[in-house]
Amino acid sequence: MDTTQPVTPKARLAVAHLLAQLLERLDRSAEPVGAEQYQSVVRHLAEELQELQSHAGLSPLLDAFPATAELYENLNYQHAGLCRSSLELSLNAEQQARKAIERAMHGPA
Repeated sequence: MDTTQPVTPKARLAVAHLLAQLLERLDRSAEPVGAEQYQSVVRHLAEELQELQSHAGLSPLLDAFPATAELYENLNYQHAGLCRSSLELSLNAEQQARKAIERAMHGPA
């Protein structure tokens, strides 16, 4: 007899919040962080974000945790591009990339 209950969106949001806090701490850590630990947090957080795609609490979570917002954007890039990044930042990054490509094509000055 299977007695497992489905996870509620509220519980998923709470788990995502805790994982987002942990990811922020790992990203800001002055001490080296193990790759396996970091990957595990990111993998679990990505799973929660996938389940919370249309939940109203997702946007405030992403606003509060920049590393989680970046992860979310990377996970959804193929559908929405840099949907959470400032247009100005995206444009500046594109312009810098173009300049770097031009410099590389023309060789050293």
